[in-house]
Amino acid sequence: VMSFGLLHLARPDQALAEAYRVLRRGGRVAFTVWARPEEAVAFGIVLGAIQRHGRLDVPLPPGPPFFRFSDAEESRRVLRGLGFEAPEVTVVPQVWRLGGADALFEVMRDSTVRTAGLLRAQTPEALEAIRTDVRETAGRYRRDDGVELPMPAVLSSAVKR
Repeated sequence: VMSFGLLHLARPDQALAEAYRVLRRGGRVAFTVWARPEEAVAFGIVLGAIQRHGRLDVPLPPGPPFFRFSDAEESRRVLRGLGFEAPEVTVVPQVWRLGGADALFEVMRDSTVRTAGLLRAQTPEALEAIRTDVRETAGRYRRDDGVELPMPAVLSSAVKR
């Protein structure tokens, strides 16, 4: 089982191949990734703000395209290609409840890996414009005393026969 880790590996296919190798017959592999930014709204807000006010083409450690395994067909294709059978892909609804619109920028800056790397690579001016954009856009999701952002996960699993 790997929860939100596969998207940080430089060679995720190799990691899944190794999982296949070490699993016993009947063993199951499972991993979660974030849904695409259109669905995982927090990522959509922050990545959109970076695109509008900063740069997305900054050096980051090697890794797959961030939302590669958000695509159910891609996950099934990779798992079948490695020899796994009966791949299943399920969207798991989740909501991030944050104390306010400013909290989204702080969460992404302080509690993520690749998105935080994107933010750290921006100029101070761009970073301030990104923060303002994120605050304003996240504010559209205001509920009671905070914000609620849809953040579904994609759970993929398969069996070694």
